[in-house]
Amino acid sequence: MRYRFLRFPEGKFKAVTLSYDDGLNADVRFASTVSKYGMKATFNVNYGFIKGAKGNGEGYLSAQEIKDKIIPLGHEIAIHGYNHRAVGILRPTEIVGEFYECRKSLESEFGGIIRGMAYPDFGIKYLTGGRSYEEVKNILISLGVAYARNTLTDSSFALPTDWHDWRPTVHNTDSNVLELADSFLAVDEKKLYVAYRHPKLFYMWGHTTEFNRNNGWELLDKICEKLGNREDVWYATNIEIYNYVKAYESLEFSLDSSVVYNPTVITVWFLVDGKMYSIKPGETIEIK
Repeated sequence: MRYRFLRFPEGKFKAVTLSYDDGLNADVRFASTVSKYGMKATFNVNYGFIKGAKGNGEGYLSAQEIKDKIIPLGHEIAIHGYNHRAVGILRPTEIVGEFYECRKSLESEFGGIIRGMAYPDFGIKYLTGGRSYEEVKNILISLGVAYARNTLTDSSFALPTDWHDWRPTVHNTDSNVLELADSFLAVDEKKLYVAYRHPKLFYMWGHTTEFNRNNGWELLDKICEKLGNREDVWYATNIEIYNYVKAYESLEFSLDSSVVYNPTVITVWFLVDGKMYSIKPGETIEIK
């Protein structure tokens, strides 16, 4: 065996995910729009903002609106801090309080296990008061946060190498968003040098109220028309991307890599020297 690469469900080479912050009223229109194109988003919510919010198009969504109009469409709810405070200027005890209370409140309100997060404000872009990224990361891990999205971008279409510094591809207001969408779609797996055939991810983030300006909703339609409803793309929330990659990384191999066991609850697809394999939960297969 020379090369083995992760492939997304059904053997797909590409995936698209979206991430939108703050629990804003425009999230409802955004969720409805992207869902029509088969796309999935993660909505990063500040519980302190939605707590007591009236909704009905005024500022922040109410918890009931999220339950009625966001979650049923298959989108993810994730942590964004209780009061949207920038991690880089908080003391360790404040970091714990901000994200512990947000996660606890979101899980109490919406049920389930909420493990995803986006850094609020400028996140870890600036660190003051002796803070370090590793310190912040370790606190988040201790709180059970599986991943945390940064605000800095990376247009390589690569999967993250550090899940607590997950850098999206593009912000929806960036002037090159359509160009990057075209570049993503143009990547031809078979034309890549064999050692570079890693899976590709297009990850867009922003705030849904930004679409209220400069014909933004028309732009969103253009983005969705390019990226959505494609048979060769997997559409997933942030946590679904994370869980799938972790399942792939959990596969157990014999010493010569000819036998593979899947200890997870997820069916995993991967490519070995150009041949596609899938392995079900609890299954052991041979690589031939």
